[in-house]
Amino acid sequence: MVIIKRTGVEVEFNPSKIEIAIKKANTSVSEIERLSDDEIRHIVDTITHKVSIGPRVYNVEDIQDFVETQIFALGKYKLAKNYIVYRYQHHLDRQSSSFLDKIGSILNTNNEEIQQENANKNPTIISTQRDYMAGEVSKWYARERLFDKDLIEAHNEGIIHIHKQNIVA
Repeated sequence: MVIIKRTGVEVEFNPSKIEIAIKKANTSVSEIERLSDDEIRHIVDTITHKVSIGPRVYNVEDIQDFVETQIFALGKYKLAKNYIVYRYQHHLDRQSSSFLDKIGSILNTNNEEIQQENANKNPTIISTQRDYMAGEVSKWYARERLFDKDLIEAHNEGIIHIHKQNIVA
């Protein structure tokens, strides 16, 4: 059984990762709101079975959705809420890290895409870097706030191409 990581790489499904994640989430709630070891094992077994007979290869987000559903099904709502918030915070952290890495590569002039973008622009000049950073912010805003998520996913998968993602005032 394999699953697809966020990077798109297929890896062997590892049920112990589900168990570890649930046990970490379990520490975020009071003793009475926690799942028992048997309940955790039940969740892991249920998801493992679902993945093994699934009609497709699941991704990490699918597995995390299954965990949420199972926690809710056991009536552990506070735990489920904490798990969802934790997931969302990590999503934001990954997004922020990626965005800041892109900005950093512009400032450090080690972004090959920027270096090759326009021969008439010197990427070491601060005003040019400011323009490139503004473009990155604009693209991020368009992807996150303006375009439908399905369109962005299709663009990322190469099904369609969104040429201009910059906001024009």
